[in-house]
Amino acid sequence: MLKVLVADDFPLIRRGVRELLVEGFQGAKIGEASNFHEMLDLLRRKPWDVAVMDISMPGMNGLDALKQVKEEFPDLPVLIFSMHPEEQYAVRMFKAGADGYLTKVSAPEELVKAITKVQQGGKYVSPSLGEALVFTVKSGNEKPPNELLSDREYQVLCLIGSGKTVSEIAGTTNLSVTTISTYRARILEKMRMKTNAELTRYVIRQGLEE
Repeated sequence: MLKVLVADDFPLIRRGVRELLVEGFQGAKIGEASNFHEMLDLLRRKPWDVAVMDISMPGMNGLDALKQVKEEFPDLPVLIFSMHPEEQYAVRMFKAGADGYLTKVSAPEELVKAITKVQQGGKYVSPSLGEALVFTVKSGNEKPPNELLSDREYQVLCLIGSGKTVSEIAGTTNLSVTTISTYRARILEKMRMKTNAELTRYVIRQGLEE
């Protein structure tokens, strides 16, 4: 019997995923978590075959949460199921240990295919992301500036772009104002920009908002 843990802060999403999985996997057992802390608690209580998680939930940054899950449960297949387009987060998520990435606008049957693939030990990449990655490799395209950033710098960039102040970002990330200011300086240097306004325009233009 397949045991799948679904972590998403929207009850309707969890309900929809549950219905799809019950229909797609005969006798499947589906668990639910509404935030990262609930997810980790359920993972620690009993074994699961696959975890399906969003990356924008209360409690912890999605990248940090995925890294923690993989650190504690290295053999657990994790499928990212997110509203964020693949080109924004997929590569970072795979580097952090994800076994698959699927957007919430994908066809319902893709979810069943993705879970089957990662549960069997494979990696799930959608056809569109696969084509984009191949195109990038073949064309030799330079990486966009935001790909030069570390995961934490990328998170701070997105928060700056959403209009948050340094103090607000410090509160959101549980880091000091001094640390956030240091990250901001590194981001400006790496992206060859001078002001928050330039960073905000870049984030909006690239659709990178948190």
